[in-house]
Amino acid sequence: MADIRELETKPIGKLLWTFALPAVITQVVASIYNIVDRVFLGQYVGEMAIAGLAITLPLMNIIHAFGAMVGVGASARMSIVLGRKDIRWAEKILGNSILLTFFFGFLFVTGGYLFMDQILELFGASHDTIGFAREYMQIVLPGMFFTTLSFNLTGLIRASGYPTKSMWIMAGGAVLNMILDALFICLMGWGIAGAAWATTISMVSMAVVSIAHFIQPSSFIRFQRHAWAPKLYIFRNVLLIGLSPFLMNFAASFVVALLNRQLIHYGNIAVALSGGDLAVGAYGVVNTYCSFLVMLILGICQGMQPIAGYNYGAGHNHRLKETYTLTLKCSLAVGVLGAVLALAIPHYIMRAFTNGDEMIAIGTPAMRWLNVMMPLIAFTITNSQFFQSIDKPWIAIVTSLSRQLIFLIPMMFIVPYLMVQAGGDGLTGVWVSCTICDVLGALLAGVLLVTQTKVFKPGYVAPERRPQKEYGPED
Repeated sequence: MADIRELETKPIGKLLWTFALPAVITQVVASIYNIVDRVFLGQYVGEMAIAGLAITLPLMNIIHAFGAMVGVGASARMSIVLGRKDIRWAEKILGNSILLTFFFGFLFVTGGYLFMDQILELFGASHDTIGFAREYMQIVLPGMFFTTLSFNLTGLIRASGYPTKSMWIMAGGAVLNMILDALFICLMGWGIAGAAWATTISMVSMAVVSIAHFIQPSSFIRFQRHAWAPKLYIFRNVLLIGLSPFLMNFAASFVVALLNRQLIHYGNIAVALSGGDLAVGAYGVVNTYCSFLVMLILGICQGMQPIAGYNYGAGHNHRLKETYTLTLKCSLAVGVLGAVLALAIPHYIMRAFTNGDEMIAIGTPAMRWLNVMMPLIAFTITNSQFFQSIDKPWIAIVTSLSRQLIFLIPMMFIVPYLMVQAGGDGLTGVWVSCTICDVLGALLAGVLLVTQTKVFKPGYVAPERRPQKEYGPED
């Protein structure tokens, strides 16, 4: 366990290494769930299975959005209150975050089963792909409750001073997932159902181990009887901070649904009758690579959050600035490396997921267009995560949503249309629209950052840092 008091005394570089390395590994492990499933399905089942899995991505993102809203909000809030040395308050955040997870879990599992076909068709499922998508979701959907629970609890484990333990829990789940994928898909021939069962079993295992951590008497923050009483002020604080990642994931699902429809339309025109499904599958592969890079960046930023939140709560402005600057440098390094690889060897990256020549041909230019601005994506993500850490939820929301809602939705219709009118390829226009939005989103993030540089100035005391009492004697 890392001594929570070291967050205001230990050098920032060492702290970021201590907290970011486990968080990065955790995020890489989380991305392995998607990567491994796609690799096994692409190599052992076929292209339509990859396309079917890609169709489920928006629905999975919506479910993850609810988990992120609770998990990110609770862990960020816990870091701030621990900076104020309030253990009782932190325990209440733990208990109330579990209540929120149960509430949202019931909603998305019930709703998912009731409207599954309609949702999958909305997200672009065709006659050839809906069977794969439905089979996968019918198995995974109940397990998604444990997915959100495990991600929530591992975030709180990290925020309460156990970053390495959080990492090992996630790593164990990923290893189990890979073993079960090989067993269920390769050896037993279960196809996409095998991928679903592997994911579900591994996530349930992670949730059980995470719950056990908060039961142990040796844990710094534990389940306490008083913490299970529902408190509206805690719900409000957690959900307000978590609103940014929730809206970001929810918007991503909506945008992917629109994007899939554009890919089907222009893919059928540019390639052949099945070109739309192939374009959706190619985007699923490219998006897996993009998500892997984003996970690395998010890992670095999640390592930053306990440090930034604690020092923000304690009023150490100079350490807050140093934390942000170092985090940004590390995130940009990942963005540059990811962009270089995507530009240099896109064909080989595609080949790792599928042997289909048509899908590789469609995905190779997409790999370049969607990753060329990865450094700017890294800048935008770092700013959004930083604003969450210092209890600036509305700025974080605008930063995270600008690329997807403000810019990408109109661009994905305008740019392909203009390219077709100019005699070009509409499918390429879809990819180009994403690149343009990466630039515009980063510009807006830079402007918003300039408006908040006051938090780095010596002597600045934000309203969030002023003495306050958020619960009374009856708590």
